[in-house]
Amino acid sequence: MTHTTVPVIFDLDGTLVDPAGGITGGIAAALTELGLPVADKSRMDAMIGPKLSHSLTDIAGVPEALLADAIRIYRAHYVSTGIAQGRLYPGIRGLLEDLMAAGRPIAVATQKPEGLARTVLAHHGIAGLFHSIRGSAADEAAGGPQTGSFPGGSVPEDSAPGGSVPEGKAGIVAAALSDLAAGSAEAPRPAVMVGDRAQDVAGAAANGLDCIGVGWGFAPDGELQAAGAVEIVHTAAALHATIARLSERPGTTALKEVHTDGNV
Repeated sequence: MTHTTVPVIFDLDGTLVDPAGGITGGIAAALTELGLPVADKSRMDAMIGPKLSHSLTDIAGVPEALLADAIRIYRAHYVSTGIAQGRLYPGIRGLLEDLMAAGRPIAVATQKPEGLARTVLAHHGIAGLFHSIRGSAADEAAGGPQTGSFPGGSVPEDSAPGGSVPEGKAGIVAAALSDLAAGSAEAPRPAVMVGDRAQDVAGAAANGLDCIGVGWGFAPDGELQAAGAVEIVHTAAALHATIARLSERPGTTALKEVHTDGNV
């Protein structure tokens, strides 16, 4: 098997893991408990991917004064029942194992709080496959020290080197890239990002990376194309093939045309 040092950075929810109502159910529980209206399904699904605090204020219309309570209620619901509702998308486990066996470094860059991301990945038995797992601050803030705890357990001390987390999706991707570079005996070639929302494409582009969009996530029709995803795939097998092909072409930002695997 050919070995390669070209890293791949994955988003989490909607890319590796189908939350299967765990996220939206938690948000709905928080809104209901606070006496706020619950949005329709399309708007609830739109909250999966962006930073939670932004989704709650910008999409669900949660007043700033109630934001901390909404996040607290959501977290308790998600940890107690939501994580168990999720599942890996078909073919993802095999894809990750194949990439690891091929010597390809892989990482996660998610706007989910970093400690919670580790918990989710561990629940699905894949946390140990990644060279780096990067996410947002425990308090859902854009950055700063990662402190505090989640219901049911504290954030792991090793969840962020130096005790801090990066700012925004671009910063989270940059932190994952830095971890990958630090763990490599040789300078890695340009990485490839994989995600299901426009934020993933933008975070990749801010770091000079191409982003492969996955069609099984939560992006509305046309979002990934408009954001500039270099390709859009609809199966894990197609994703595997696309990663391999793009890896053979360093600096693939010259590929401007959006492609699909034919399953639109």
